[in-house]
Amino acid sequence: MDMYGPLCVGIDPHRKLLAKWGYNVDAKGAELFAMRMLQAAQGRAAAVKFQMPMFERYGSKGFAALERALFAARQMGVITIVDCLRGGLPTTVSALADAYLKPGAPMLADAITLLPYYGFRSLTNLVGEALENGRGVFVASVTSNTEGISLQSAIRQRGDFPGQTVAYGVAHAAQNFNEGVEGMGSVGLIIGATIGQWMKTSGVDPSVFTGPILSPGYGWQGAEAKDLKTVFKGTKGNVLVTVSRSISSKGPEIADLSAATEAIALDVRQALYEAMEEGDKEQAAEPEAPHPGIDPALTAAHLADGNPPQVHIKPLSATTVPSVSHQIPQNPQASYSQQATQQQSQSRQTSATTVKSTRYVPSAVRVATTPRTNDTLGNSDRFKIEDRSSKL
Repeated sequence: MDMYGPLCVGIDPHRKLLAKWGYNVDAKGAELFAMRMLQAAQGRAAAVKFQMPMFERYGSKGFAALERALFAARQMGVITIVDCLRGGLPTTVSALADAYLKPGAPMLADAITLLPYYGFRSLTNLVGEALENGRGVFVASVTSNTEGISLQSAIRQRGDFPGQTVAYGVAHAAQNFNEGVEGMGSVGLIIGATIGQWMKTSGVDPSVFTGPILSPGYGWQGAEAKDLKTVFKGTKGNVLVTVSRSISSKGPEIADLSAATEAIALDVRQALYEAMEEGDKEQAAEPEAPHPGIDPALTAAHLADGNPPQVHIKPLSATTVPSVSHQIPQNPQASYSQQATQQQSQSRQTSATTVKSTRYVPSAVRVATTPRTNDTLGNSDRFKIEDRSSKL
């Protein structure tokens, strides 16, 4: 994200878009669509996200199309996310590692999306396999669909974190995987850009989460720059905003898709930069807690009179100073924001500096001029590369 900014281009081959682009509504059309979107995203976005069900609808041919598109993305050096939104019992979801996350996997991706509603612990082994293989995951916490908040803001009655929301528990469990990681972790959350009015209800604070955040909802679903600034105020360069139809609707010409990608990337970068600055200003404006020996009322009175405050020191009781040898046990149900704040301030300082100083300069990308009626699969030298993923 430091190089290409916080945009993730969604590759969603909707049937209406395939027809609009002049492609057949089948697996071949979906693959051609994906290849054009990849060319538009390369060098202009941090990552691409494949909407897996829109390939799956075509059966085995659709899966083969997704395999080839993922292979092409790897050869182009584009980070890939497969939006499969899977969840289930541990023995079931472990198969996802073989499909998407291990070397030689048929649909090898950099990250996948997961649903935690069998309980986050059902995902623990899968998340562990992702990390062991240098991959990542994004777990749904507060999604962009309006009806999702009724479940995600529900209060837990038993188990971990009773009295907290479902979304809070998901965020806390994900943050545990990122503890002790220098910089950004690899276990991320899905937090929609459309849920600003429900942020307090959800119990989730994105500004203290130290993993990546995948944020759908910008553009076609209604979220705007002001929503990004509301939801992600105080974040430090770890938000990846996914945009699909607002870009693909400008197709099929790659020049038009590329221009739309660049424009949206700049808008998203600016909005998140302002969100970071606003959070920094609010943090700086917060009054420091008074020394335990200073009477705040007396100090405030002197300030109101315009006179220099005279500090009235009260003797500290013996109970005020904890014993040096006493270790305060960590509350296992403490807010994940409290546990993450110290790590955030240390590990994100460099990231914040990078975001402030980075200027987005799109790299030169060769734009194909071949008419789409002549698009072919497998005939381009660009994709005639031996797949060596099984040898990694």
